[in-house]
Amino acid sequence: MKNILHIIRKEFLQLRQDRKMFGISFIAPVFQLIILGYAATFDVSDIPMAVCDFDNSPSSRMLIQNFTSTEYFRVAGYFDRTSEVDHQLDDGHASLAVIIPRGFEKKIGAGQPAPLQVIADGTETSTAGIGLSYASIIISRYSQNILLESLVKRGSVTLPARVSAEFRVWYNPELKSRNFMVPGVLGLLLMVMTMLLTSLAIVKEKELGTLEQLVVTPIKPYQLIIGKLAPFFLIGVVDVILVVFFASWIFNLPVKGGELLLLFLSLIFLMTTLGLGLFISTISRTQQQAMMTAIFFFMLPMMFFSGFVFPIENMPVIIQYVSYLIPLRYYFVIVRGLFLKGVGLDILWQQAVALLLFGGLILSMSVMRFQKKLG
Repeated sequence: MKNILHIIRKEFLQLRQDRKMFGISFIAPVFQLIILGYAATFDVSDIPMAVCDFDNSPSSRMLIQNFTSTEYFRVAGYFDRTSEVDHQLDDGHASLAVIIPRGFEKKIGAGQPAPLQVIADGTETSTAGIGLSYASIIISRYSQNILLESLVKRGSVTLPARVSAEFRVWYNPELKSRNFMVPGVLGLLLMVMTMLLTSLAIVKEKELGTLEQLVVTPIKPYQLIIGKLAPFFLIGVVDVILVVFFASWIFNLPVKGGELLLLFLSLIFLMTTLGLGLFISTISRTQQQAMMTAIFFFMLPMMFFSGFVFPIENMPVIIQYVSYLIPLRYYFVIVRGLFLKGVGLDILWQQAVALLLFGGLILSMSVMRFQKKLG
């Protein structure tokens, strides 16, 4: 036990001497949480819209007012020629354009179809898709109001039947993507900090030659492994506490399912990330190799296939099956369930068991390979 404590003490002394590593371990997670919490959002609002109104009638102006009265659109400018609208879209000054032809109001008054054109900048697929959906809803409501006004003017006493639906959104009533992203940031931070720091620290020992010096001492392999992993395990615990604190303080996003349960399940997830970090150290000779291997062969695939950025349901079927091999996928379900839904272990036990199996398997195989390398 004393040998393990000495190794742990040595690791923390090295960490204290390396101020950059200290900042990366404790300050960077908070910084990244704040940056990603505000910047990584899929909420679309204040879309710049170019307007070309050839009709310039009360009806056309009312339609544009229906756009600007929402928080989703703002008029970037009014133009008299379609070529000017094209220029606005080309320069990126507008993401959407509404072109209303002449005779728009006259056709409405005559009860004829009144076409107009809506153009979206497809280079930003998310903004274009959501913007077109909002525009379709606004135009549809405008058309319905015209129909109702027409019926009233004709003296129709009985209005056509309308279906009234009451919509409710559970767990995230305001549909803020920030509430969806912040819990996921915790998983990314744990993966990056523990996996990368573990692999870099051990490979650095190889480069300096101190690892070979430790091998020839009376220290047993399991003591060396525990002493090497324990500091980064503690760093992961501190990072979880920091993220939970700042998520509640800055983003008003408390852990509804319980902080202790989140910490317990995070410890299980740390088995996976520490095991992968240990494995990377066994196949890398330099810190540069370790970093490149961790990023391109582990972090990026785990981030893309775990559902952090792209919904798993929208992926090809074969990729959906591959995602079941990604431990981060199960951890994302856990943290979002605890943060947003407030569910407990009775709901999340399947994800917890999957993490435990992955963590035990990966850590055991990595330890065996590391011991073999030491031998």
